[in-house]
Amino acid sequence: MISKEETLEINKRQKEFYNTKKRNFVTSLWSKIRHGLLADIRKEIGMSDQVYELHKKWLGDLSDKKVLDLGCFAGNSLSIYIAERAKEYIGLDLSDVGIDRLNNRLKDISSAKGIAADFLSETEFPDKDFDIIYAYGVIHHFPNMDVLINRLNQKLNENGVIITYDPLETSFPVKLVRSLYRPFQSDADWEWPFTKATIKKLSNSYKIIERRGLLGKTKWFMILNLLPISKDKKVEIGKKWHQSDWNLSSTSDKDLLACMHLTMLMKKN
Repeated sequence: MISKEETLEINKRQKEFYNTKKRNFVTSLWSKIRHGLLADIRKEIGMSDQVYELHKKWLGDLSDKKVLDLGCFAGNSLSIYIAERAKEYIGLDLSDVGIDRLNNRLKDISSAKGIAADFLSETEFPDKDFDIIYAYGVIHHFPNMDVLINRLNQKLNENGVIITYDPLETSFPVKLVRSLYRPFQSDADWEWPFTKATIKKLSNSYKIIERRGLLGKTKWFMILNLLPISKDKKVEIGKKWHQSDWNLSSTSDKDLLACMHLTMLMKKN
């Protein structure tokens, strides 16, 4: 098990990685697939909009809330939305390059600021008593879930909630692809997609108020795109697959584990 001290050292390398964006060929190719092809599929079928609308619902009325936007780099799709509405907003990231860009975007919002610091460091980031921690694509960057959970609980107030969105490594096709990719991966030290054990640990540590899985049946949309049928028909099928993933994954572990991504609303016990 990787210790907190070891994770802090890993995070120094992670900071450099995101500051410079230096990737080897294989990592760059995987990034293009994730941020290109898969992003296009999510947009085309309406997944991204549905996730963001759900997150807005989970965030609720922010006027009296202190919110931590964890691992936000220069700001994710909801960073400014949250910052404009929250009583207090802090965007936190390892990368000072990303945070400089975020602070430029936040310059007209007096109740908001970005901080370049390590979430696990007592000295770098002493802020606490957050009502909401918004962690989009971040939780899976921590190799030791026990260390992370302990830190999250230190930072949340008594009734605090966490909103997450992370990749899953629980279906055979995804496990296979990732196992072939991982030996060549530049960012392997801080990329730990959720396993069954990860989900179980989070479920035991927090009350899962709601969860949704994405790219279960819908991950095969890439193959569907190769078939000689109209684009409208492909999108129609893709939307049906997505809605099936979205609905069934909320209650069925089998359907959830077939997905590539998971978003959750969790409340501190």
